[in-house]
Amino acid sequence: MALDVYKDWLGIPDGPRPPDHYTLLRLVQFEDNAEKIRANYRKLNGHVRKYATGQYSIPSQELLNELAKAMLLLTDPERKREYDESQGREFPEELSRSGHRLTENVLAEQGTITKQQINELKEFADKRGLTVRDAAVQMKLTDIDTATRALAIELGLSYVDLAETIPDDSVLDRVARATVRRNSIIPLFIDDDYILVACTDEITHDLEQELRLTFDLPVRPVLAAPPAINQAISRYYPPGTRETPVVVRKETQAAPEPKKSKKADKAANQPVAKAVAAGPHRYWSQLTPDEQASRKQMGYLIMCWGTIGSVILDQIVVFKFIWPTFPFSFLLPIFVVPAVVGYVKTVYWK
Repeated sequence: MALDVYKDWLGIPDGPRPPDHYTLLRLVQFEDNAEKIRANYRKLNGHVRKYATGQYSIPSQELLNELAKAMLLLTDPERKREYDESQGREFPEELSRSGHRLTENVLAEQGTITKQQINELKEFADKRGLTVRDAAVQMKLTDIDTATRALAIELGLSYVDLAETIPDDSVLDRVARATVRRNSIIPLFIDDDYILVACTDEITHDLEQELRLTFDLPVRPVLAAPPAINQAISRYYPPGTRETPVVVRKETQAAPEPKKSKKADKAANQPVAKAVAAGPHRYWSQLTPDEQASRKQMGYLIMCWGTIGSVILDQIVVFKFIWPTFPFSFLLPIFVVPAVVGYVKTVYWK
């Protein structure tokens, strides 16, 4: 009778030859405990070595190699997962941090890529520092719109086709061209007390706060393909337009004022006109580069004059007349200089 090393030496019943890795190592199907896998391998390895000499030296060596290969595969998480899937095992689908399905799994379900291409796609993305969406496009597995729709599902966002969507001009006017270009966004319109903003990926917390302050509304991002965003920026924000955002002030109803003479009315309206022309304080991100440079220079002047003024006032007035017994000759600068610098950095430059 021919020797059956699996049955005669390992006690494996009749069945497929060679047996699968779990049967070979005498494990339950899809065993995940790596220590259990190694322990069974060591036990079987010691048993088969008993036949390593004499007439069974060749089949024993072949079986030892087979046992080692099975152990090494089943203790390699990535190779084990692939092997288990080939044996019919189904794993729970991996989800994103927000609990949504991953882009690669969406593409696989749609038939855009195969399950075998998922690992290849993720490896390509990791090596080049790309998102799965951009990696799929670069590998020419799909087009940018299909990949972006899959990414929208992962992020839990709606997808918008900017070729079919016309933004509200009054909304576009309130966001500066520099902000739009820097963040690759297009403000669309107000819907159900939300400001809808098309973006190429998740928007940052700082950008969300800036838009919330600009519109005094919560932000609802929607996803669009990067080329569509770039085309929309070129269309709605061409060079020389919307460089400075339009600031909308809330209207307040005032009580009627008594009649004044024309002369008094004209004098009273002059400061008001200047105040309206000046407008409310605008945030740093809403300024043009020239305005930012001008405000920075003015901030430095304020800090310099705050320091010089406090020193002069301290030496001429405080130290000489008010508190001549104070042991130090600089009293005001101790308090004034930090206050001025703090104001410029936290208020004037924000």
